[in-house]
Amino acid sequence: MTKSRFQELLKNNGIWVVGCVLYSIGVNSLSIPNSIAQSGITGLAVIFNRLFEFPVGTANLIMNIPLLILMWIFLGKKLVARTLWVTVVLSTALDLTALIPFTYTGDPFLAALFCGLLQGTGLGMIMITGATSGGTDIIGRLVHKKWPHITVGTVVMIADAIVVAAGMFVFRSVESGLYAIVMIFVSTKVIDALIYGTGNGKMLMIITDKADDVSQAIVHSSPRGVSIIPAKGAYTGTEKNVLICVARKHEISGILKTVNSVDDKTFIIVSEANEILGKGFKPSL
Repeated sequence: MTKSRFQELLKNNGIWVVGCVLYSIGVNSLSIPNSIAQSGITGLAVIFNRLFEFPVGTANLIMNIPLLILMWIFLGKKLVARTLWVTVVLSTALDLTALIPFTYTGDPFLAALFCGLLQGTGLGMIMITGATSGGTDIIGRLVHKKWPHITVGTVVMIADAIVVAAGMFVFRSVESGLYAIVMIFVSTKVIDALIYGTGNGKMLMIITDKADDVSQAIVHSSPRGVSIIPAKGAYTGTEKNVLICVARKHEISGILKTVNSVDDKTFIIVSEANEILGKGFKPSL
């Protein structure tokens, strides 16, 4: 193993441990004390804990094992090794953080908010490294493998909804499920913010007769690159060029000024770019 590979592995393990601990604190200190239903395999583990006083982490690991075996058979062993290790770390963290004496049993809404914040931060850290904590994500991948027209997200959403509904039944509380929705919403937003960034990017489509001049001006006045695509006006039949440029929101006004200073007759379309991967933006996972 090379030194750089070892350093990357060490860094990833540190991230996984911290992420799993944050997630587990949310479950044991906020979710369980306030009877807030959880989603996924962890949600089933929490239900087993309520019914049979079975350790949440141990139950989480046991229930993930059959899914990991199926993952090995149908999706390949490459994905399994990392997922298995993160699942073990998470399950261990769930059982160890259950020993922490601090729990919050005040306002359930606040508990749901901060539980979502902790869980979203923890899961986001894990996902940034390209790993997964297993659970319903494995189910989604397996179903998508068998039936490609069904997306992974759809399967995960349905599975999570079933688990949350089961939690409502076990906790005998409709509020338990409603608070779970709040928690999941917050968690999802935090995960998206960590993976994709808090600010949306923008995409500019610039139609101009001075493609070379405009593109060079953008390249020299900003940190962004430009792609030139040949185009033809459907009405006039005139040959033109379309420049494609993606940038962060705060960079747009400067680029627009640069473009107009070179060619004040350009036609510019600015649209949202919710995910931008590549140099200068979020690296591909």
